Formats: sequence, C-alpha cells, structure tokens
Amino acid sequence: MEFELWLSLVALFFTGGLTPGPAVMLVLASSFRYGFKPALLPALGVASANVLWLIVAASGTAALFEIYPRATLALKILGILVLGWMALSVMFGPLPRLEPDPDDAPKRGRLYAKGFLLQITSPMPLVYFGMLLPMFFQTDVPLAPQFLTMLITVTILELFGLSVYAYAAQSIRRFLQNPKTGRIFNILIAVIMILSGVFAVLSTA
Repeated sequence: MEFELWLSLVALFFTGGLTPGPAVMLVLASSFRYGFKPALLPALGVASANVLWLIVAASGTAALFEIYPRATLALKILGILVLGWMALSVMFGPLPRLEPDPDDAPKRGRLYAKGFLLQITSPMPLVYFGMLLPMFFQTDVPLAPQFLTMLITVTILELFGLSVYAYAAQSIRRFLQNPKTGRIFNILIAVIMILSGVFAVLSTA
C-alpha cells in the first residue's frame, strides 16, 4: 500500500474512531458502570467484529449488498433492533458511580459479546467497510499485504479511540453523581446510539 493512501486510511479511521457512535457509547456506558478495564472488553469485541467486516470488504462481498438490497435491508433492521435494545439497557440501567465496582460487571465473555454483537449488526460499519474501505484496495498490488496493513491499522485506531473514551469517563464521572444528571446523561448516550444508527442507515440508502 502506498504511503499516501495509508495516511488517508489512518485519517479516515482515526476520525471515525473518535466520532461518537454506537460502539463509543457502549464503551463509555460500560466504563461508567464497571470501570476502565472492564470497558476494554466490549472494545475488544468491536475490534474483533471489524476483522469480519474487513474480510467482507476485501473479498468483494460488500458489492453484493448492492446486488441484493433485501439482504442489506435485513441487516439494517437487525442492527437498529440491536441498537434499540442496547440503548434501552443504557437508558434505564444503573447510574454512574463515583467508584465503579469491577466485581459488579457481567462475565468477561458477555461484555466481549456485547461489543462484538453491536459492531457486527450495526449499520455504521456499512458506511466505513461497505462503502469507503473498498476504495483503498489496489488491484495492481497483492491483496494479502494490503489486508494485513489495513487490519493492523484499523484495529489500533479503533482500540485507541475506544480507550480514550473509556478513560475519559473517569474524568467526568464526578459531575454525574446527582441522580437526575446521571439519568439525563444515560438518556443522552442512548439517544446518540440510536441517532448514529439511523444516520448510518440513511447514509447507505
């Protein structure tokens, strides 16, 4: 992969990793409830799902979404339903604590699975991996090195962005100790999750 093209890829996913979306909101909510380290488990789930999305983009399967619009529609509907379920669990879930207790967190596999399930069904990756990422593949260059470069780049940038939000949650937790303020913030997180999903659906219409 040419260096200039790689820089464009970094710029795209660096910006995307720091843009509030469903994955960011899930990690942020997890950090509020359980702490920084447990919040990294759903972040790893998101990064793992990105590997599958990258395979879809590299294999040309993304082009099938244009040929079979009903399959794309079904995926979008499933993604919105999953987003709605997770948003409601955040909206009506426990309020942020001054000192979160990691022992209250669900099993590691469950936290990881929530991140994986969200990212694999969310409409948002359709924008990045279905529409934008295929443009970075060069037909005159072997596919394997390109895939490996993209995999490492996307994974590092995704985990960096999610880790920033998970860590930042510790800094603003003190301002959310009022029950009313904490509930409003939970509702705000849930609304952003849903709106970002709707935006992704409209962007890929």
